[in-house]
Amino acid sequence: MKFHQAPVTFVQQVHLFVTNIERSLAFYKDVLGFQILKREEKKVILSADEQTPLFIIEEPTQVAPRQGRTTGLYHVAFLLPTRADLAHILVHLLHTYPLQGASDHLVSEALYLADPDGNGIEIYTDRHANAWKWTNKQVHMTTQRLDAENVLQEATSEWKGMPKGTIIGHIHLQVSDLHEAEEFYTRGLGLEVVSRYGDAAIFVSSGGYHHHIGLNTWHSAGAPAPLPNSVGLHWFSLMLPNEETRTQVVTRLHEIGANITREGDVIITTDPAGNTIHLVI
Repeated sequence: MKFHQAPVTFVQQVHLFVTNIERSLAFYKDVLGFQILKREEKKVILSADEQTPLFIIEEPTQVAPRQGRTTGLYHVAFLLPTRADLAHILVHLLHTYPLQGASDHLVSEALYLADPDGNGIEIYTDRHANAWKWTNKQVHMTTQRLDAENVLQEATSEWKGMPKGTIIGHIHLQVSDLHEAEEFYTRGLGLEVVSRYGDAAIFVSSGGYHHHIGLNTWHSAGAPAPLPNSVGLHWFSLMLPNEETRTQVVTRLHEIGANITREGDVIITTDPAGNTIHLVI
């Protein structure tokens, strides 16, 4: 997956707050098939290969329920290695858990659902990059009905949990002001706009991917950030290829007035909508 390794900048991990750690763990472990990499009383680090930290769920002290109209997570998207893997989990979910949707985006095929707290989840596979169509550096994406019957023909075995090659393919965020978000993610973080969806959503990426981050104001134009202990996105990490790149990013973030702090080897910034990002190398 060349779009999720150096020299590309990509989403590495996502950390979510939940209202009940046991209920959420049952979902992510038993329904989606992630494995426990590390367990604390109210925090679990999950993996798809028993080695790589991929996804964190945590029940914070005095957790606040998911709020109606705020910025934050729209969905986190797990990218599966093959179309057969998508077929296997589709069979599994059809028998175990309600789907919210299933779409063909031309560049990818995707299933949509939500965890017990309403956090959005996409599970998808990419079509080969040679099949993506570009015009003036903009990739053609759309939302069509998934040909589920055709996908199911790829199934060769029973679902056995998240395959080892599963990664976070992208994250989609709700923001309050699309212009401010575009400036932060392009001028600040150095990503490129590769698709515009009407006047309320853009998709940005590095290295020619169809998108590493989606940004929209469909339900959040002018909305505030959620409470610090609210259910939803706590932070996500962006993997940068090297320290030189990170230094350049930090310089640009300072130039646009972004908030920046440091905790050990991690540099932390916050986008204009209040979404927290860990910059790692």
